[in-house]
Amino acid sequence: MDSKSKIKGRGAQKNVHNRFFELSYEMRDDFLEFCHKEGEIPEKNKTQYLNVFPKTIVNKVTSPDVGMAYSMNMYQGCEHGCIYCYARNSHEFWGYSAGLDFERNILVKKNAPKLLEKHLKKKSWKAHPIVMSGNTDCYQPAEREFEITRQCLEVFSRYKHPVGIITKNALILRDLDLLKTLAKDNLIAVNVSITSLSEDTRRLLEPRTATIKRRLQVVKALSANGIPVNVMLAPIIPSINSHEILPMAKAVSEAGALSIAHTIVRLNGAIGEIFTDWIKKAMPDKADKVLHQIENCHGGSLNESRYGVRMRGEGQIAKQINDLVKLARLKYFKNKAMPKLNTSLHEPYKNGQMKLF
Repeated sequence: MDSKSKIKGRGAQKNVHNRFFELSYEMRDDFLEFCHKEGEIPEKNKTQYLNVFPKTIVNKVTSPDVGMAYSMNMYQGCEHGCIYCYARNSHEFWGYSAGLDFERNILVKKNAPKLLEKHLKKKSWKAHPIVMSGNTDCYQPAEREFEITRQCLEVFSRYKHPVGIITKNALILRDLDLLKTLAKDNLIAVNVSITSLSEDTRRLLEPRTATIKRRLQVVKALSANGIPVNVMLAPIIPSINSHEILPMAKAVSEAGALSIAHTIVRLNGAIGEIFTDWIKKAMPDKADKVLHQIENCHGGSLNESRYGVRMRGEGQIAKQINDLVKLARLKYFKNKAMPKLNTSLHEPYKNGQMKLF
């Protein structure tokens, strides 16, 4: 990718049309060329934080193959800028593009801790693990400033309620004190996303995430403190990181991970256009090969929405990937497993303290 034309620190290299809008906005090449010649900046690349005030924060997940029943997201949009991120499409519901807007316009839910507490105190609520980051990373850069994730962990701890976390940011170690407290009662499970052992690949796919070295350190530090860690080798992208499955599995197992999970990349909605534009700029020599191999995993399309198939794909390439993951589990995770989280402690704590009578 031409360093002059590349938008630094971003995954997506353009905004795409919001499917819910009748009108569209286009940045024409002749205008960009004019700005380049005149030394002007066509648009600001600075991240904006925008406050929103939802009425609820816990979402019921109805998809049968996601692996979680309830999730919550403190932020919408994600500055990490992972080019393949399925959550990009959700930004369209807020009136933004799934492209650069997703990375630069971050919606912040400062009332999330109060909403969570209100939810956990409901008489009708029966404890069930709630996963933070079902959509966007709860430890993305915004968390350094707003500390909403930490406040929510304090609520989970106070009410003795099980919680899961999905992240690829080393900022999680800031909250090691709370995680250790939750782990004493088997109330926490952490899922760390690691998609490559190559920093060059990481920088291209996930420009504002923690380095691979730091993520392996996170796995090691959490495991050393008795906090169970599953590593998400996700997504696996043919001819980009598919050859790294066994080395990644070995590395995370040695760091202390108890299990691994994976998905094969799928490029639904606007993500297909965003990813195609990106790979033709970032990896022009192999772009067509990668795109065709992704299509091979999903019945000839970049899109895949069929339950039971969408995460694992089909066809020979998908079978090779899935077989490699099975081999990795047999080789590096024999006699290892993530514990089931404790749901038995919460009920007496609904009033914020243990009932005495």
